[in-house]
Amino acid sequence: MTSRGTDRATYAPAAADLLHLARQGIRKARTGTPNECFAEAHLAALRTAAAVLATRGRPESTRKRGRIRSAWEVLPEIAPELSSWAEHFGTQATQRARAEAGITGAASPRDAQEMARYADMILRLVERMLLLPTRANLADRAA
Repeated sequence: MTSRGTDRATYAPAAADLLHLARQGIRKARTGTPNECFAEAHLAALRTAAAVLATRGRPESTRKRGRIRSAWEVLPEIAPELSSWAEHFGTQATQRARAEAGITGAASPRDAQEMARYADMILRLVERMLLLPTRANLADRAA
């Protein structure tokens, strides 16, 4: 990959692995109970956010050892264009924890479908944003 400012962005090798795991998670989120599907899709979105953080680095901090922040809190500092996505997924983190804990009714079938759809949307957006060599990007370059 070449440096920023050219036709391809520089990315951390781990970013491609995280996005691959996110794609697998979205596929897995299409089967199972609503709780399982919701949790799997949210995890896929979290892996997508982690790929952005791995690529773009950590925010500059003027604080000494502050509290640990979630990826959803840090993402807007690193990628302001993803702020609304970070807010959306951040508000769903508690529901994911409830779904993972197996709490009956934590996620409805509709919740699970929506989460899978949104996770897929952010994944596609981030793949294009980071210009990772995906089939879709390669097809765009060939056209």
